[in-house]
Amino acid sequence: MTHPKMQYTYVGIDSHKDTHTAVFIDCFFEKLGQISFNNLPSEFDAFFDNAQQYLQHGTAFIFGLEDTSSYGRMLAVHLTNRGQRVKHVNALLVARERRNQNIVQKTDAVDAECTARVLLSKFSELPDADTQDIYWVLRSLVTRRDFLVKNKSAAKAQLHGFIMQHYPNYNQFFSNIDCKTSLSFFERYPSPGLLKHTTVEELTEFLQHTGGSYYTLDFACNMLATLQDTAVQHQEFRDSVIQSTIRQIRFNTAEIDQLDEAMSVFLKKFNCTLTSMNGIDTVTAARMRAYIGDIKKFSTPAKLARYAGIAPVTYASGKKDMQYANQRGNRLLNSLFYNLAVRVSYSYGKTNRVVNSFFFNYYQRKISDGKTKRQALKCVQRRLVSIIWTMLTNNEDYVNPPMYDLPEVVEVQ
Repeated sequence: MTHPKMQYTYVGIDSHKDTHTAVFIDCFFEKLGQISFNNLPSEFDAFFDNAQQYLQHGTAFIFGLEDTSSYGRMLAVHLTNRGQRVKHVNALLVARERRNQNIVQKTDAVDAECTARVLLSKFSELPDADTQDIYWVLRSLVTRRDFLVKNKSAAKAQLHGFIMQHYPNYNQFFSNIDCKTSLSFFERYPSPGLLKHTTVEELTEFLQHTGGSYYTLDFACNMLATLQDTAVQHQEFRDSVIQSTIRQIRFNTAEIDQLDEAMSVFLKKFNCTLTSMNGIDTVTAARMRAYIGDIKKFSTPAKLARYAGIAPVTYASGKKDMQYANQRGNRLLNSLFYNLAVRVSYSYGKTNRVVNSFFFNYYQRKISDGKTKRQALKCVQRRLVSIIWTMLTNNEDYVNPPMYDLPEVVEVQ
């Protein structure tokens, strides 16, 4: 009876924008050959035909790719459609294999051979390549939105630095630097010197046009009274930088809104029930589906917890047996579950509104048991993983417990 690993010829592929390099090895780690070919769908069939010369008798091909979501995705899809088995090989494992082999040089052929070696040694542990278009498109939407959000945050921080030089007390008048009225004001008056010939009535009318009746005549009068001309040499060019930054913020905001709308429409193709839980909006649901992928990959909630880095890691030696927080796993998914745990475990607002009484009471109970806040939130995360797994597996809605306001605590004098 032959070992299962003897049934395959292993192909490691190092993928790049223009070309791919494939290295073939047998089940004894012996190199059989290598092929380089262009990253063009029209050449993939020729590559597969050429690869037959290295196929060992009585075996089938199994392919391992470092990249199955970007440069290597077209090839992974092509091979999968031909009925071939394709595995995703983590780039960190390939780099570790290169170090273990004490290989100093780094070439495409070396990386491809290391990929094949990892494919063989960790054959049963590596995940199958996820080539489903629906998840790939959703991840594209999420990735693009995350990029725009980061850009917007950077632009806001940059605008704050510019504005503080001329309006050091701007937060007395605008609570958010990127609100509609704030952006309109700083775009028109990037420096106080431009307000020299502006009357109180004109400023009031301008503020009310974008911000409504909140901005009264007294508000405008107080603003003008506290401003001083801070103009510097070549101020007009600095003003143009501020106005450019504001245009960038507006562009990013408009793009994010469009992506949110597209994400909301596309999410309906999943028959997603995640938004039925209070605390999960459309964006959170989309990110969760994108990071998890096909829920069928996880046969139990425990496997999903390990994938998200929520399940504890055991360190045992002799009589010592300790558990620590898992710092690995998908950190983006871990962050999603952490933020969700915070939302459902705390009370909010002036009335201390409890969003989810089940998790609020569960969190408080863990605190009473002597756990730290961080440990209690980790327990909430683990419960959320089980619930999310069940919702996705069975396509079930979440039944929210009733919300209520906590009674106000009166301090005894």
